[in-house]
Amino acid sequence: MKSYEEKSEMLKALANPARMEIVIRLEKDGCNVSTIQENLGLPQSTISQHLKILKNAGLITRKRDGTKICYKVKCKEVRDIVRMLDKI
Repeated sequence: MKSYEEKSEMLKALANPARMEIVIRLEKDGCNVSTIQENLGLPQSTISQHLKILKNAGLITRKRDGTKICYKVKCKEVRDIVRMLDKI
């Protein structure tokens, strides 16, 4: 089980509206930066910064697929939190 400090860091990473939407998009629409960029309309560099924060918080993983990097939500708890928040 994660410590309260680890849980707090996860929630801090999700507290940004763009990062929350990125996690939701990763669940719904796909896994690469181009797809996220098309859906959010943010610059690629901004999306990359948000992805780095989410990855450092342990919320997402990445896997190289040729020239693309595919991101996905790492743990069930994060998916559950995001789904719950998406329903509100």
